[in-house]
Amino acid sequence: MATPAASAVPADARAAPAPAPYAQLLPLVALSADRLATADLVAAAKWGTDSPIDDPAREQVVLDSVRQQARDIGADPEATARIFRDQIEANKLVQRGLHRQWTADPAKAPVTRPDLTEVRKEINRLNTALVRAVADSTVARSVPYCVPVLAVSALRVRHEKRLDPLHTKALVRAVPSVCDGSGSGER
Repeated sequence: MATPAASAVPADARAAPAPAPYAQLLPLVALSADRLATADLVAAAKWGTDSPIDDPAREQVVLDSVRQQARDIGADPEATARIFRDQIEANKLVQRGLHRQWTADPAKAPVTRPDLTEVRKEINRLNTALVRAVADSTVARSVPYCVPVLAVSALRVRHEKRLDPLHTKALVRAVPSVCDGSGSGER
């Protein structure tokens, strides 16, 4: 009995390449999740101190920096800043959530305080990579089906990184303005 032609072809060769928007959005979402992971360290650094979660001066420094990085690589600085505003808000969502958890159960609170200067070096490294991912996803962010592709990307990242409910909620908060026109109404 003859085998179907498709089964004679290795599975890897039969798999269709990832659609361009998915291939462009997945790295952006994965970097967003990596950036959110730093929120745990920031929360631990601020835990038990007078350091507020909201730091408008630091947030402005980040936004100014990513705008400049976007300009330097020929990307849209305002779209980049809009996306980073969401990244910052998502990061604060994680910090607040962790502080609530630690207040409710002090046994789960961190016993050591990371050096915030060192944590910020990692955040800056991720910010640079994320600015590049924003620039590399311009086409994907403007396709009419960006939102569902973004949702599939987020689901995959959630699964691959095994995000807990707090970090999943934060990832959803981190990406609403990725797709042109899908954020807070700004364009």
